Amino acid sequence: MQNVEQQPTAAIVPPPTFKRPMPLTGFIRTNAEVFQRDRLALAGLVIFIFFLIVAIFAPVIAPYDPQDVIEEGGIWLSNEKPSFEFLLGTTNIGRDIFSQLVYGSRAALLVGFSAAVAVSIIGTIIGLLSGYYGGWIDTILMRLADVAFGIPFLPFIIVLTAFLDPSLWNIVFAMALLLWRDTSRVIRSQVLIIKEQAFISAARVSGASDMRIIFLYVAPSILPLSFLYGSLAIGWAILTEASVSFLGFGDPDAVSWGFMLQDAFLSQALSRGAYYWFIPPGICIMLTVMAGFFIGRGYEEVLFPRLRRR
Repeated sequence: MQNVEQQPTAAIVPPPTFKRPMPLTGFIRTNAEVFQRDRLALAGLVIFIFFLIVAIFAPVIAPYDPQDVIEEGGIWLSNEKPSFEFLLGTTNIGRDIFSQLVYGSRAALLVGFSAAVAVSIIGTIIGLLSGYYGGWIDTILMRLADVAFGIPFLPFIIVLTAFLDPSLWNIVFAMALLLWRDTSRVIRSQVLIIKEQAFISAARVSGASDMRIIFLYVAPSILPLSFLYGSLAIGWAILTEASVSFLGFGDPDAVSWGFMLQDAFLSQALSRGAYYWFIPPGICIMLTVMAGFFIGRGYEEVLFPRLRRR
């Protein structure tokens, strides 16, 4: 019986496979490395958690409403010095300074985290689109970034908030219009490198759309970088809100640390030696701004190992 050699049947070639980044796992791993490696970054995180707890439980911690004028027998308890009843004394119209300090954390964190989220989202999207597509899209978006770099930051915030209704959200909006410029530039430079890697080419061959590649395969790789610039934006946002409020362009209905400094300045607290009035909000502003930059420093050393000290 003659052996008949069987012809190999044509195998169905599966589509190319590639390793897709795990955004959540990689993001958590990067965060853990940041706070394990850098003690200053961990200190910054502790500071933010502390002020977040204070902001959440402000009605419980503060003994008085920050806007209430405290009276006794129909007389304002103004310019009271620190005591067991008034931990930081009272203002010239009888408002409890400690209660204002506690409630001021709400305005600071609201502006800081809102601006950070807005800046991170806008800067990341612009950087992704500019770096991935290139060409005229890249040219237009980067020229917009150049224009944003050329606008003076604080004067722009003051002018815009002066024309709009004074509110915390308008301050966040004004900051989001300018602060995305740094984030977009750095994200774009990273996207130019990532889009040339093998798993991106494999994704194109498999028929993935541009939007799918950008947001599912490229974006996860630059999430830690977005978080880095978001943490830096928190400090800038809190400092900017304090500056705008101190100059009198903040929300008059919101008690913030900048509002407290302006109130103390107009009431000549320094000449009267009322250091308990303006030093505590100044320290709080300093701590929150430092916390944002400490976390940003930790991310820089993890994402850019060459910056580590030998």
